[in-house]
Amino acid sequence: MKVWLLLGLLLVQEALEDVTGQHPPKNKRPKETGENRIKPANKKVKPKIPKTKDRDSADSQPKTQSIMMQMMDKGRFQKPAATLSLTAGQTLELRCKGNKIGWSYPAYLDTFKDSRLSVKQNERYGQLTLVNSTAADTGEFSCWGQLCNGYICRKDEAKTGSTYIFFTEKGELFVPSPSYFDVVYLNPDRQAVVPCRVTVLSAKVTLHREFPAKEIPANGTDIVYDMKRGFVYLQPHSDHQGVVYCKAEAGGKSQISVKYQLLYAEVPSGPPSTSILASSNKVKSGDDISVLCTVLGEPDVEVEFRWIYPGQKEHSAVWGE
Repeated sequence: MKVWLLLGLLLVQEALEDVTGQHPPKNKRPKETGENRIKPANKKVKPKIPKTKDRDSADSQPKTQSIMMQMMDKGRFQKPAATLSLTAGQTLELRCKGNKIGWSYPAYLDTFKDSRLSVKQNERYGQLTLVNSTAADTGEFSCWGQLCNGYICRKDEAKTGSTYIFFTEKGELFVPSPSYFDVVYLNPDRQAVVPCRVTVLSAKVTLHREFPAKEIPANGTDIVYDMKRGFVYLQPHSDHQGVVYCKAEAGGKSQISVKYQLLYAEVPSGPPSTSILASSNKVKSGDDISVLCTVLGEPDVEVEFRWIYPGQKEHSAVWGE
């Protein structure tokens, strides 16, 4: 009887050890501390593939971010859109982040050294301010960081910003021109531009020939309209010669631009040529002599004449209109 009782107690003890895990199976060894767990060899493991977004971001080059900010009311700043429309008279303030910033703005402001424009460089940003704006200030405003080595600087293409601003003014659909009649030269080897730009983004602009009176279509093949430049003749030829003007319509109002004389130049553009001719090849002492130097080239090019002749120091003079 005692033997059976002892055998029963041993069987109960072994069952308890199996349930609590205190006694490991004979075909397995205890797992040591810090030992990695090995997955069964027959289990399929799905390879981890990097996300497409991660691969693309690693392969692609960093995008250029605009460094330009526009000063708004109450001291707020925001990034300007590619095109802005402001009312003439408003103050424009642009800032570009960087300790050395270059600026570009409508040439009209530089030509007359306009005191309304102020460009300053602060410690961390460049600042452009334009007060009492007018329709004539319409155009592209841009900035860029500069990488300098001593006195030599180059543009940092990764740090730029730009916006084209329309300054709307009552009674002015076109950007004012300094003259009532302008000449546009048509060269066979380059584009020609009739620069009738508008101050209202939504304006409908058409090109017209004065005689015979008709509208010249901007078909996108020979002539295209660029709101930042005007009507562009892509491949000028002699048939385009004549007097033209532009017509703009916006808000139920219409306006005619100044007139443009289109002149075709047979000779492709290039450096000017010179010729020199003396009134006589042989003169006596005391006689007068004249020497004529002629320069042939494109109009509106400043020409400098530098004269060198025996017995005199070098002398120079600037001629041109």
